[in-house]
Amino acid sequence: PAALRHNVKDLTAGAVVILNRDSFDQRAYDKAGYDSDPLEDGSLSGFRVHEVPLTKMTRTALENTSLSKKDKDRCKNLFALGLTYWMYGRPLDHTVQWLEGKFAGKPDLIDANVRAMKAGYYYGETAGIFAESYRVRPAVIPAGTYRNITGNQASALGFIAGARQAGLELFLGSYPITPASDILHELSKHKNHNVRTFQAEDEIAAVSSAIGAAFGGALALTTTSGPGVALKGEAIGLAHILELPLIVANIQRGGPSTGLPTKTEQADLLQAMYGRNGESPCPIVAPATPGDCFYMAVEAARIATQYMTPVMFMSDGYIANGAEPWKVPNADELPKFPVTFRTDTDNFLPYERDEETLARPWVKPGTPGLEHRVGGLEKQNLTGNVSYDPENHEFMNKVRAEKVARVANSIPDAELFGDGEGDVLVIGWGGTYGAIRQAVTHHQGLGAKVSHLHMRHIWPFAPNVEPLLGKFRKVAVAEINLGQLSRLLRDAFLVDTIGINKLQGQPFKVGELVARIGGILEAGEA
Repeated sequence: PAALRHNVKDLTAGAVVILNRDSFDQRAYDKAGYDSDPLEDGSLSGFRVHEVPLTKMTRTALENTSLSKKDKDRCKNLFALGLTYWMYGRPLDHTVQWLEGKFAGKPDLIDANVRAMKAGYYYGETAGIFAESYRVRPAVIPAGTYRNITGNQASALGFIAGARQAGLELFLGSYPITPASDILHELSKHKNHNVRTFQAEDEIAAVSSAIGAAFGGALALTTTSGPGVALKGEAIGLAHILELPLIVANIQRGGPSTGLPTKTEQADLLQAMYGRNGESPCPIVAPATPGDCFYMAVEAARIATQYMTPVMFMSDGYIANGAEPWKVPNADELPKFPVTFRTDTDNFLPYERDEETLARPWVKPGTPGLEHRVGGLEKQNLTGNVSYDPENHEFMNKVRAEKVARVANSIPDAELFGDGEGDVLVIGWGGTYGAIRQAVTHHQGLGAKVSHLHMRHIWPFAPNVEPLLGKFRKVAVAEINLGQLSRLLRDAFLVDTIGINKLQGQPFKVGELVARIGGILEAGEA
């Protein structure tokens, strides 16, 4: 009853509801806060409800086993799983293998769980209470080697790959914080890939150690969430004025302050954009799916090292903890961006610029003849000496900003799904990708002129963003905040955007977006 009350709001009309009839009694109703019997008061009349005595049938299936009554009841989830497998035409083999691995050396538990699952499967086949079943056919996917991966695992492997493609050691300075800690846990397993992990005493020490590692010639990374980014702000500004490569991975959660540590949100975008004193812009990248975390981590490493700048990597709790089948990439196909450290002493100036990227040279400390000054005080152009000259200060700020702006010259167009013009362009970023794509696909199937633009490079914007905005009658931005990307788009392009916003610690549901996009289309027709 408690689970029903909590989850029934997520169901659409006509949905199938399977209840454990043995759990529905007055005591359970009282604990769940029901004022009346939900099986009798008509509140479930809009659904196809099947009352299955899950507990009783599980006990019956296991009556000849050595398990206690409590342990038998714990197997009822496997009975329900078996029933669900029958409903969707899925095989049992892979779960049997999983159970054999999970309970290796415990044959009684393997036998009991497999029995319960098969009992549920054959109950669905013989009970005759289900009017229909469904067949989920195997996905058609490109050939290759696949593994299951979470966003945080993919991020960790991507940072390792990025360091290898740059020819550098990887250093992580981190302080544990939900939901970013798993990146620290994963990277700590890979010392064989020239990875050094340091768990600092606080957030400021973590980022400061990473800056030291960048000064020493490593690909430097610090991982955190929104509260940690707030504490790291001054140090990120230091990395900006030092012009050292640093990746700041913000695995976003609900805020402000401690907020909702275990819930997802996208409300740190303006913090990433403006959350430091002075003029200190940073490139911002955002993966769209758990697997995409790998590729955007590599991209963050590329940008940081090629442009000698801090980079904000914006994941979120939904994709960080979410998982998907991921095709393991061929390492030879990943982009290479090997770093060249300055060793030539002829005419050395620590703040001379690459003509294309405006990056300054990267010098390992201790390189003979290339001693130079670093620090948080403003630098004199070219020499790097401390400077209080007003014109020089303005010039250096403009150069650093222009360097970040030039990142746009080396990034691909944002992914457009649908026609290049139409009635509504739905823009998204980060973990909203799947829900937006399905909602847009739904409306396209109805003949609507709706397209989806998903942004993985948030700052600077991809080259095709501005031209596309002018080719749609309306532009909607779906994000799990109160309109932060909308503000950036309005500011940059003077475009009127319609916000589709949610701030409940939960990702968008496809149905929510279908309804909101439908409302925008109807308003346009009116």
